[in-house]
Amino acid sequence: MKNKCMAVLLAALGLAGCDNNEVGDVSLGLFTTKDIKIEVLTDPEVPGVTCHMSNIVADLDLADPSDMSISCRQTGEITPAMIAGIDRSKSGEIVFKKSKSIFLKSLKIRRIYDETSQSLLYIAYSTKETSGSYKHSMSTVPLWGTAAYRAPAAP
Repeated sequence: MKNKCMAVLLAALGLAGCDNNEVGDVSLGLFTTKDIKIEVLTDPEVPGVTCHMSNIVADLDLADPSDMSISCRQTGEITPAMIAGIDRSKSGEIVFKKSKSIFLKSLKIRRIYDETSQSLLYIAYSTKETSGSYKHSMSTVPLWGTAAYRAPAAP
């Protein structure tokens, strides 16, 4: 029974870091339980945008570190209908969220539309203050060159 319990525990720990969106896994060294996980995310409302996010995962700790980085690019068509269907408020909308600890910390990605520059802003952030600051990272995707881009009116 003891061996069976150990096998189940090891399998659970192995699956804890697995994610359908994971495209990379970089070990931070032999003497640490922390790794850099790289995930690919497609914007659910604007599928012509793909983001890659890296974040630290600590498999055996109660809380993962808050550090993350995000990079988003146009990887497909972006249409006027897609842009018309997104939240255009100053706070935008959450397009991705995952738990980072049992202490109510989560990692979120929010999309904000900048109408003046006709760009989509993607900000990845932690919802819990760490070392006196909230960790965050931002990337932009301009609509220039897409069907969604609207030329400014002539003066």
